[in-house]
Amino acid sequence: MAERNVNKYVRLFELRLLHHYWLDEGSHIFDTLSDAVKKQRLLEYDVERFLTIAPTASTAKALKQFKCLYKSTSLGCFVSAPPDAILPLNLKFEFVVSVKNSMFLNYTALTLAPQKIYEIFNSADNKIYRYKENVAVFSNLTGATRGTGVNKALYLSKEFTTLAVLDKVESLYKNSSALMQLNSDQPDANPLQLNANIANSPVFAHQVDIPVLSPPAGLSGVPARGIELTNDINDDVFALIQLSAVNNLDTDFSFVDGAGLPKTSCPAYQVRLKSRATTRKYIKKQTGLVDVVEPNATPLTFYGNAGVKQKPENTPPKIEMSGSKVTRIVSEIFI
Repeated sequence: MAERNVNKYVRLFELRLLHHYWLDEGSHIFDTLSDAVKKQRLLEYDVERFLTIAPTASTAKALKQFKCLYKSTSLGCFVSAPPDAILPLNLKFEFVVSVKNSMFLNYTALTLAPQKIYEIFNSADNKIYRYKENVAVFSNLTGATRGTGVNKALYLSKEFTTLAVLDKVESLYKNSSALMQLNSDQPDANPLQLNANIANSPVFAHQVDIPVLSPPAGLSGVPARGIELTNDINDDVFALIQLSAVNNLDTDFSFVDGAGLPKTSCPAYQVRLKSRATTRKYIKKQTGLVDVVEPNATPLTFYGNAGVKQKPENTPPKIEMSGSKVTRIVSEIFI
């Protein structure tokens, strides 16, 4: 009888990057839809239409070292490991998220800020430092949760904070118990209430997920927020995902137990991307004159229509300015 080797694997963790442009039904967010509709949305969803997710070179090496398998999916990716694998408790995996389709920037909130690369020479240590501004870092050490027990959702975004002075248009923040979004720059910004009870809202990616940079002493010209680029991180990085084996503050975020073995129930991490909300301006094709401007900003969605008239096509929005201040993000619709 021929010898046969059977390699069994268990799922170590799952990562889901869910964009609400492709999931919501007009003004109704995905989480409030019926179970049947949510299931169908996820079956039709494919993150690879607009983003790519890939392990860094160091992570790919570590995956191979510990005989782990990486697999991309329509929702994101997952990593599997042998059930008897003993992983170091200080193990950390990193994944680079890059934009695959530029139209993604049209319908995604918080993508107006530039992601410029800075190369700065530091004479003190004769080294060139490279930074990319406004790159978010999502982590299972700083993520937020919603729900309890089997209904506990693990988000890699930080918990929402109150509005900061430097927060710009599309920033998300909490105001008492409500989740709010700026529709223009401060001061005198026009806020939109997204949810009266922030506890009932998913934790969307937001401005606080972008780290504050701490460059070496004496190094000037470094952007305020973003990441330092290394040989492990491609220049086209849009966001970085960091997953640590153990979270000592909330073990539900850990993907191994205290002995370094895969947990019996693997964590499913979520990154939620919010669709852009724009003010709809209807323009007559024949004359080019403005017919109607809707008073409130409404979200862009593939399914349904958050407005009362024709919804916008997926085209670049118009950014209306007053000096250096963004006063409104507009979708022009020709009728």
